Order: sequence, then C-alpha cells, then structure tokens
Amino acid sequence: MKIHSTAIIDSTAKIGADVAIGPYAVIGANVIVGERSAIESHVVIDANVTIGSGNVIGPGAIIGTAPQDLSFSSERKTHVAIGNDNVIREHCTIHRGSAEGSVTKIGDKNFFMVGAHVGHNCEIGNNVIIANNCLLGGHVHIGDGAFLGGGGVFHQRMCVGRFALTQGASGFSKDIPPFVIAAEINYVFGLNMVGLRRAGFSAKDRDEIKAAFKLVYTSGLNITQAIEKAATMKFGAAGQEFIDFVANAKKRGICPFKRGAEEL
Repeated sequence: MKIHSTAIIDSTAKIGADVAIGPYAVIGANVIVGERSAIESHVVIDANVTIGSGNVIGPGAIIGTAPQDLSFSSERKTHVAIGNDNVIREHCTIHRGSAEGSVTKIGDKNFFMVGAHVGHNCEIGNNVIIANNCLLGGHVHIGDGAFLGGGGVFHQRMCVGRFALTQGASGFSKDIPPFVIAAEINYVFGLNMVGLRRAGFSAKDRDEIKAAFKLVYTSGLNITQAIEKAATMKFGAAGQEFIDFVANAKKRGICPFKRGAEEL
C-alpha cells in the first residue's frame, strides 16, 4: 500500500492491498477501496462509496458527493457502488443516490474520459465508454458496450441500449434503442454495424437486428403496430432485445429515425 503523507483518510475507511493513494486525496467515512486500485492526486471520495478492485481514478475526480437534487436532504444515507477495472479520468464527477438508501451504480471495465458527469441514481453497465464532458442527468441507464461521444447531454430518466453509439455534441431526452447510431437532438441515423462486428455479433444476429430496426423505423407502422407485428414473428435473442427495448421505452418514447439518413 502506497499512501502519500498529505492524503486524508477517514478512520472508518477500508483500503485494500496494493492500493496507491496520491497527494492531497481525501477518502471519507465508510469508503471501501478494493485491492490494486490507484487514487491519484486531489481526488475526493465522499462517505459511503464502495470501489472494487483494479480501478484507476484520475486527478481531481470527485465521487460520492451530494446529488444535484433540490429535494435531497443531507440526512439521507445514499451511496455510490463502483465495480472493477474502471478508468475514471481527471475531473470526473459521480454523485450518490438521492432517495434514502438509493445507489448510483457503475459496472466493470468502463472508461470515463476527462470531465464526464454521472448524476444521482444513474446505472452504467460494463465496457461503456463515456467521452470527455458528457453530462448524464439523474436516473440515466447506460447499457453494456455503449459509446457516448464527447460533449453529449443526456436527460434524466432516459435509457441508452447496449452497443449504441452517440455522436459528440448531441443531446437526448428520449430513449436510444440498442445497437443504433444516434446524433443531433434525439435522432437515430442507423445501426452501429461496425461496433456489432467488433463485439462479435454473428452475421445472423446482425441480420435479425436489421430486420427489427426496419420493422420499427422504416415499415410505415407506428410503434404500437410494429410491436404487435413483431409478436407474430420469430426473432432470435438479439432481434428480440431490440423489440423488447422499444416496447418497454419510458414515457418519452424512443428517438425517431432521421428521414433522409443513409439506408441500412
């Protein structure tokens, strides 16, 4: 264990083996830091944060401070839970949950680039990349393998499906289905075929995803009609995942297809 002499660590914190803590870092009450993690200079980890093993947290990152929620009471006990092997770069902020006992959750092997913000009660899956200066409002859910382009803005209580890709400097207040490319303000432009190939989706899976996409977006049916027709069709797991996401989209619905976008 390598702890710099200027670091401040609460007596109730639990620090795992082979953890490095840099100059002027502050580790709060009841924090747990798993083995082989690196907490670099000027990091602040507030109370009730659990961090797994093998994480790297860059200079100036702030994790577990109070949510930006006017209804929040400082008396509430809320948490942040971070998994294993994440990279959280300089000046990222991750706020703890808002409701009593609630948690902001980060999975495994995610990469948060400089200045990313994760609001209260967000849930981030695994192998997600969140580029510089992305802003996630409260209760945003990001599926495994998603890539959020730099400077993107994501409205509270929306969802981004697995392996979706969003263009930088875009804004979203509607749910983004899995496997798509989304850009501008609430538009879908097509499928993330390059990402699907890299992730090991078979040609059959990609064809089924394409069929589900076309049923929802280019068949001329509305969402209700498309879901009803999908119930009469046989999709594999990947195609059905797309259909199920659309069927279960939140009140704001899904991002529409950009008419005139390149055909799949």
